[in-house]
Amino acid sequence: MSRRFAYERNPHSTGQVIATVRTLMRADGLDVSLAAIARSCGTSRNFLYANWKSASALHLLALKSELAHAFHEAHRACPSDGTVQGISDHLSHVVRLVRRHPTTAAVARSSPTALTAAHTAIEGPLVQVVTEQLSDLLHPLVPRGGIWGDLALNSRTWKILWIARPAALCPEAVGDQHWEDTLDGAFTELLRDLLSRWSPTA
Repeated sequence: MSRRFAYERNPHSTGQVIATVRTLMRADGLDVSLAAIARSCGTSRNFLYANWKSASALHLLALKSELAHAFHEAHRACPSDGTVQGISDHLSHVVRLVRRHPTTAAVARSSPTALTAAHTAIEGPLVQVVTEQLSDLLHPLVPRGGIWGDLALNSRTWKILWIARPAALCPEAVGDQHWEDTLDGAFTELLRDLLSRWSPTA
């Protein structure tokens, strides 16, 4: 048995623990307790506490993983070609994935205050995950230097985050096609306005 296979099958490994937390959070959001995680992993609260200190720390790791996964899934379904159009289509897909994700709805139910705070957070691990992904997507718009060679483009990273969150963190719109279309349309229009300077037709 390879070392990698043993790691992936080990119920006490970080990957397996985070996968378990992700599954639990899709139903219970931030109400997932250390005891529930331990029970589902077949381990003890003491083991989890010794390695991750709290349920909140595990929630955060699970949410970071979900965000990274949303960008990955969007890349598979609607990859960016490095143009304004391609980036807009890709990010619109990410926004829909986050909005429709069961964890988004579960967090809204279990902790509406936390979801509200997420709309305006200016720092933290989740913001860092998103801004890094956005930076990577914007980079091809400037062949020489990317966002680091263009201060105006670099500033768009934060601006995109601010216009994306209202559309992404709105689970109550799911199932209402008109509402979802309105959110997606508004986001796409604002995004294209922000990036129009780098469009070949500009």
